[in-house]
Amino acid sequence: MKDILTRLGSDFFSTIVFFTLYYMTGNVLLATAVAIAGAVGQVIYVRIRGQQLSFMAYASLTLVILLGTITLLTNDPRFVMAKPAIGHFAIGTIMLKRGWLLRYMPPIVTENIPEYVTMAGYAWAALMFVLGLGTIAVASTGDLKLWAIYVSAVLVGAKLAAFAVQYVAFRLLVTSRITSRIRSISA
Repeated sequence: MKDILTRLGSDFFSTIVFFTLYYMTGNVLLATAVAIAGAVGQVIYVRIRGQQLSFMAYASLTLVILLGTITLLTNDPRFVMAKPAIGHFAIGTIMLKRGWLLRYMPPIVTENIPEYVTMAGYAWAALMFVLGLGTIAVASTGDLKLWAIYVSAVLVGAKLAAFAVQYVAFRLLVTSRITSRIRSISA
């Protein structure tokens, strides 16, 4: 769990910097400039440590620099606010690959309900597309406070709720299948 949180913190570092600085100062340009500098600094730090960067890290850096620069040039925060939507669309597209979720499931799940895991993978893809569209809708208002609430509460809350629903559903399905198998053996 710690590794996952560390990876998420690293992936969303520039967004966290932007959000925090904007919240503290109310200055979009300052928050954007520091977020760009933070993303570049993060990449330099990783490279100095001799670690390899993933495609997603380079893609994120490119988006931060591109959208951040457009935000700085136009003084329009909607560009930097759209970055999470692009990430959600990219992840949603990856999640359209059949069976992607199977590799993240414990063996007891993959042995008992693989068809449901595949359907859940498509549901996650749909969720990413809906959240991406919501991000664009909120960003188009230009209201940074509304966007900050959406990104920090709605995006995170929707994913946590989806995870909880999936966990309960899979647990019930696996338990039902195992119980049914035990009853048929006993009979």
